[in-house]
Amino acid sequence: MHRSAPRLSRILACAAVPVMLVAVGCSSDSGSDGKKNAGSSSSGTASSKPSEPTVEPAKFTDLPDPCTSIGKKTIEDLVPEAKKKGGTAGGSTDLSVRGSCSWNGLDDQGVKGSQYHWMDVGFTRFDSDQALGSGAKRATEDYGKQVTKTKATEGAKKAAAEPAAGIGEEATLVTYGLSKTDEDFVYATVVARTGNVVVTLTYNGAGYAGAKTPSSGDIVKGAQKAIKEAIASVEKTAGAHASSPAKDDAKTDAEDTKKDDADAKGDAGSEDSPKSKATPKS
Repeated sequence: MHRSAPRLSRILACAAVPVMLVAVGCSSDSGSDGKKNAGSSSSGTASSKPSEPTVEPAKFTDLPDPCTSIGKKTIEDLVPEAKKKGGTAGGSTDLSVRGSCSWNGLDDQGVKGSQYHWMDVGFTRFDSDQALGSGAKRATEDYGKQVTKTKATEGAKKAAAEPAAGIGEEATLVTYGLSKTDEDFVYATVVARTGNVVVTLTYNGAGYAGAKTPSSGDIVKGAQKAIKEAIASVEKTAGAHASSPAKDDAKTDAEDTKKDDADAKGDAGSEDSPKSKATPKS
């Protein structure tokens, strides 16, 4: 009896050894697999989130004053006897994003009748947006829409569109005729894009009281001349903002105010003619 007890103990001890080894082996394998799985899972998560491409910054961050974007001499040539030489600004909630200005005038030529002219220029600027795309891309899309809209002008006769070379990065000229107030009007609209800015200029003319209708060629030349100046003003405004130091802002504003006052006096003198005694607004 005494000899069998130790023998039984040794048998039980030997039987327990494989069980422990199996348990240890399982726990060791599971730990290794867990680390591998965790590593592969984390690497999979990291690779599933690629970085989004950066949108190209907008070229222009501001717009020129529409009413001064076209030179005074050009306004005098294209819109003789303009009612308001300084132009009439269109409504806008943010002039750095959208703005427009228009001029109109009736040039009385006595027994030869009268020539009427009207011109309008509009600017639209697009910022770069991560969701919507770059400013240039958005401007290109709007440029196409404006061309399509112009060609579909209600009542337009013989509408024709063609590329306009040498104006901005891309431009389209649309010509057509319209009958209004019992007169035939000749229209030329140029839609152009430079960077992230779209410029649309419309110029038209008509003959009253027996005066001849302006030729389409003259109207087209006038429109192209004016929009080239408008496009240049966009570039000029961007350059002015980039080169002007902040410390000179007050001085520049004072000089501009002084110049505007002088221009206002000059305009008042030129408009004070026998044809019109109305006091012009500065």
